[in-house]
Amino acid sequence: MSASRHPPAIFLMGPTASGKTTLAVSLAEHFPLEIISVDSALVYRDMNIGTAKPDTATLARAPHHLLDIRDPTEAYSAAAFCDDARRLMADIVARGRVPLLVGGTMLYFRALLRGLDDLPRADAVLRNALAVKAAARGWPALHADLAKVDPPTAARLMPNDAQRIGRALEIFRLTGTPMSALLDRVHAELPYRVLQLALIPSDRAVLHQRIAARFDAMLAEGLVGEVETLRRTYALDADLPSMRAVGYRQAWACLDGDIDLNTLREQGIAATRQLAKRQLTWLRSWPDTVVLDCLSNDLDLQAAGWVAHHLRPQTTGLNPC
Repeated sequence: MSASRHPPAIFLMGPTASGKTTLAVSLAEHFPLEIISVDSALVYRDMNIGTAKPDTATLARAPHHLLDIRDPTEAYSAAAFCDDARRLMADIVARGRVPLLVGGTMLYFRALLRGLDDLPRADAVLRNALAVKAAARGWPALHADLAKVDPPTAARLMPNDAQRIGRALEIFRLTGTPMSALLDRVHAELPYRVLQLALIPSDRAVLHQRIAARFDAMLAEGLVGEVETLRRTYALDADLPSMRAVGYRQAWACLDGDIDLNTLREQGIAATRQLAKRQLTWLRSWPDTVVLDCLSNDLDLQAAGWVAHHLRPQTTGLNPC
């Protein structure tokens, strides 16, 4: 089947606090779309406040796939996302609808679109943190940690092979996927005509204001209490991917007495801004993407017009009004 004859699928991407969920829900109410969440934190149960998970009313208007599918003690990898997303996309198309993939976890989008054969670049901060742990515990202990998350790689490495153990742990921390799985995975072409829409703010300062306001709202809604409840409910530790999410790692440190509430707020907002900066860096180099200003007053109309233009020849029953 030629690319032009593939069924359509839409990628709606953007930095945190850019209004992706609101826009996706609006589009899903006017077009035959089904939303698939592309977010590495929204997959976790009982993590609602710090992830800005859509509330019950929003989900009643527009159900989301891939929410609440893992306990916070579990890992969820880019490879697992690709498997889940491909299955859901096929189901959605079989129902005569169009998959709308929405989120800000750019690694997941890239893995779905291009495959997982490219290993991530070195991360100096993470590498230094692993070196500090190795100095305190020894490389054999980190080798044992690696064996828990990536047994095939650990099996071929000596317990004191600092460079390779460090790289394998770094890759797992960055991607949520064992290095062995990344190396073994064969890229299969995505059988869809992918339409890509990116929400990028015309004024970074306004996005920063949104980020601060949203983090303050999370604190007011009980983010620290949510993490406290999670710690009582699940066998968690600070190094789990779920607890390394922005907001959660700062709340964890606050509960441990390492920082106070004011510092939690400052660090949480700063970390969220850094996340948004990384997401925007990805998006600005992303090919074949239509960019809309997420701060535009008529964003909904612009997006609806774009969707209608691209889907009308292939999909019936569209109503962009």
